[in-house]
Amino acid sequence: MKRYNNGFTLIELVVVIAFLGLASVLFLTQKNNAEASARDEQRKTSINAMYYGLEESYYAAHKNYPANLSADKLPAMDSALLLDPNGISIEKSESDYRYTSIDCNDAGECASYSLRANLEGEADYVKDSRH
Repeated sequence: MKRYNNGFTLIELVVVIAFLGLASVLFLTQKNNAEASARDEQRKTSINAMYYGLEESYYAAHKNYPANLSADKLPAMDSALLLDPNGISIEKSESDYRYTSIDCNDAGECASYSLRANLEGEADYVKDSRH
């Protein structure tokens, strides 16, 4: 009597399934890390754009800084840069971006400021006024 063995053993199937599971976990981990890194780079780019808009445009025209930051204060800058990767404006408290004005008078003119982005993969990104 001949016996034909045309299939996989249970051990072979378990090994292949375990390998595919491990590969999937590694892929998803790397994908999540890459996406977080891309969001962090987007945050840094936005903070830099706000910084240069404040320094090169706003301060040059007014010789002070605004008490709060909004699209009307930086008309030359793309207003989409004021939105964090979740689409929340810098004006909202739940945003990943923070604009803190320092030493302001009653007219809303400030001597300096600090811009901050909450990053996922590293320490917060901070830019302070030049003047």
